[in-house]
Amino acid sequence: MPPQDPVDKRQAAREVIDILQEISELLNTNLDRTELSLCVSLIENGVNPDALATVIKDLRKEATNTKRLSRAPASATAD
Repeated sequence: MPPQDPVDKRQAAREVIDILQEISELLNTNLDRTELSLCVSLIENGVNPDALATVIKDLRKEATNTKRLSRAPASATAD
């Protein structure tokens, strides 16, 4: 039976995030506790986990490309 007391619910949620954080570290996902909490919340609200994973991967690729381009000399980016 799930905990009914709000304090118990918060404690249970913390324990779930603790476990997910350990799994995340083992899998080298590079997601912090806040990001994991947001992912859990999105999934609990109906977001498809596979779609969420794809979006996270795409955002990371885009961030890497943006960083790479911002470090490139101006002459290399102007064609």
